[in-house]
Amino acid sequence: MLSLLFKLGKKKRTLEETVLQIQKGDQHLQNELIEQYKPFVAKTVSSVCKRYISETDDEFSIGLIAFNDAIEKYSTDKGSSLLAFAELVIKRKVIDYIRKEARHPYTVHLELQEHEEGEFSQSKIESDLSIEEYTKAIEQEHRREEIIYFQHCLSDFQLTFAEIVEQSPKHFDARQNAMLVATELVNDEKLRNILFTKRQLPVKQLEAKVSVSRKTIERNRKYIIAMAIILSGNFVYLKDYIKGVLDS
Repeated sequence: MLSLLFKLGKKKRTLEETVLQIQKGDQHLQNELIEQYKPFVAKTVSSVCKRYISETDDEFSIGLIAFNDAIEKYSTDKGSSLLAFAELVIKRKVIDYIRKEARHPYTVHLELQEHEEGEFSQSKIESDLSIEEYTKAIEQEHRREEIIYFQHCLSDFQLTFAEIVEQSPKHFDARQNAMLVATELVNDEKLRNILFTKRQLPVKQLEAKVSVSRKTIERNRKYIIAMAIILSGNFVYLKDYIKGVLDS
């Protein structure tokens, strides 16, 4: 751990730069980073489980694996810091683990019940309803975590969720055009890099690539940035929303 701190201090390397170095194959640095951020992992897992988490808990192991996955999959195109990205990945993995563990006892119980009684009992129906309600609750938690992460990404551009909602194009055609601009932006590596490194929308370059006026692009600047963040990031539910509009 000391060697990691020394390296970071000596080269003034940011956490994100450290991760990029790890992705080039520095296994030793990866192990040290994971060791250093175990408290972060435990805290994140605890926030999901609503209880104290120690390194002996299965949930902690799931969180640690998720943190390692976040290190390996992180990219500056995610539009946020490593820790914000890692927090989302960890919470998703732990929530999925809890959901699977919660469903397993029901499955075993119901199979035995069917075998013994030869029919679906009232208790099985109640159990099915409980599982369905629990699954809906898990999905709501996923959506909530996505929105929190999205808000964090927006803050890197000095934007807020409220601003995006307020300045969202009112007409469907206008929203669709803005999303098409955002899609073009994300698909162009050079323009995407400008967006996420300089934190500004390359309006002039976009104008040359799309059949939308400069005035329209500038008017919808904040909305286009928000859509580009979603398209570039690890957003499951928000991407479904965008896909629904683009496919309409």
